[in-house]
Amino acid sequence: MVEGRCLGGSAVAVRSRAIVERMAKRIFDLGISCLLLVAFSPLLLGLVCLIFVTLGRPVLLRQVRCGQYGRPFPLYKFRSMTDERDESGELLDDQRRLTRVGRFIRRLSFDELPQLVNVIQGDMSLVGPRPLLMEYLPLYSPHQARRHDVRPGITGWAQVSGRNAISWERKLSLDVWYVDHRSLWLDCCILLLTLLKVLRREGISQLGHATAERFRGSR
Repeated sequence: MVEGRCLGGSAVAVRSRAIVERMAKRIFDLGISCLLLVAFSPLLLGLVCLIFVTLGRPVLLRQVRCGQYGRPFPLYKFRSMTDERDESGELLDDQRRLTRVGRFIRRLSFDELPQLVNVIQGDMSLVGPRPLLMEYLPLYSPHQARRHDVRPGITGWAQVSGRNAISWERKLSLDVWYVDHRSLWLDCCILLLTLLKVLRREGISQLGHATAERFRGSR
């Protein structure tokens, strides 16, 4: 009986710790996101004007992405590509649609800044697996699908470990590793590594692609 009470108490302690960690992460996300939005407001305004002049409306790209537990949500990014299409009405490849301004803001990851709003809304976290297209959802293995056990992030362990320069299998494996080892301390380390990656402009695109090839399922 005593042993049962000990085991029950241990389970309660684990659940309580998990709740505290989730609350701490959420408070951290909200505080940093609000601070960055205020600090970057002149930059954001300048980017809005630049994109409006070069690409027109809309300035923001609103795209449905896969969130925690596979739930869809609208992700916000600054537009970096045109909507040019071929004779059959299909969008041209990313390489031909990516503009000079688009390359500039992607090189410095400025196109991701509107996702701070996604973080404040609770759809995303500052750190977590990147939110991918909904159409990829049935292509993941059960192990890879565990990346959706947490909120997606603006940056993540896969982004600071190679970003688009590594294979899909490697990226998804790193995402699951983050899910199993996540902590506020790890988030702080990833954010610092992200800053270094942005300054060095590493892993922005996959070899032979303007961004990255589409995920077609595990081999």
